[in-house]
Amino acid sequence: MESHRSLWLLLPRQIRACPADLAAMVALTVVVNVAVFAPVVRETPLRIPLGLAFVLFVPGYVFVAALFPEAGESPAAPDEELEGESHVNDEPFWSGVDRSGIDGIERVALAFGLSIAIVPLIGLALNFTPWGIRLVPIMVAVSGFTLIATAVAAVRRWQLPPEERFAVPYREWYAAGRGELLEPDTRADAALNVLLVAAIVLAVGSVAYAVAVPPQGEQFSAVYILTEDDDGDLVAADYPDELVAGEAAEIVLGVDNHEHRTVDYTVVMVEQEVETAGNETVVTEQNELERFETRLSHNDSWHHPHELEPTMTGDDIRIVWLLYPDEVPEEPSTENTEYSVHLWVDVEDE
Repeated sequence: MESHRSLWLLLPRQIRACPADLAAMVALTVVVNVAVFAPVVRETPLRIPLGLAFVLFVPGYVFVAALFPEAGESPAAPDEELEGESHVNDEPFWSGVDRSGIDGIERVALAFGLSIAIVPLIGLALNFTPWGIRLVPIMVAVSGFTLIATAVAAVRRWQLPPEERFAVPYREWYAAGRGELLEPDTRADAALNVLLVAAIVLAVGSVAYAVAVPPQGEQFSAVYILTEDDDGDLVAADYPDELVAGEAAEIVLGVDNHEHRTVDYTVVMVEQEVETAGNETVVTEQNELERFETRLSHNDSWHHPHELEPTMTGDDIRIVWLLYPDEVPEEPSTENTEYSVHLWVDVEDE
């Protein structure tokens, strides 16, 4: 206990004297930045509720705290004062009390409203800067605004006498809530308290489940082929359609993973001689040319340049790239995979 007190005394006096509500806003700002930028934490759903709480409440709260450092009072006088009021020049004695501050409920309402106005304005200002509207500039700008407004609010409170400063009545709120929940006046109040707690737990649990287990979209993989143009860009055009036996053409193989999991892919490249019988295409001969393997996380893509060099000769040789997630069957074909892409080429003898 003594060691903790000694460490606390090592902090600057301004930090030790920082109001509890403003210190909580600074702490939430730090936690949100950790959740957004920390390598491990940023991959978890934790940053979604923290980010929403931050952008929808914190900037507006500290801005209101900077504007109104005074403790607020009810705009109407208590009934007891109204009954025993004394008049000076036909005015009640409490009319001279400074009511420039606002109470806690008004602060919370203004905090939400001003946050919804401040954050878009910061984004609009960033739009005209070289950084633009991106995650890192937005977080830095909103966090900087929050810290500056917090410092201004703390200084303005310190300039007031202690009895006029705004302070969050944590103890009064705790005592009132404990009395309502644990010491109800009637059985009906007790039942309503139980229902209220159950509703809050259910709502929090539902939100937590929705954040932790978001609904997955469609699950699929994709395979495609590309070529490289004169500028070095990959395009889905200018495929080779005539080759000479022994001559190779360069093709770029592409694979996309949208399976919502990490997948080990195998691509089997085969050449086929086919015949057309009515509306059906029958493979008369097939030869495997090469296999490619890769491991992709969800939403990752893989581009692999390779040489296409058929060994069969003749017209309408079909080159097929067969994509297999996880396992490859003993005899790869278009019938045992959902994903394939093909190219028709004419191959002449040397």
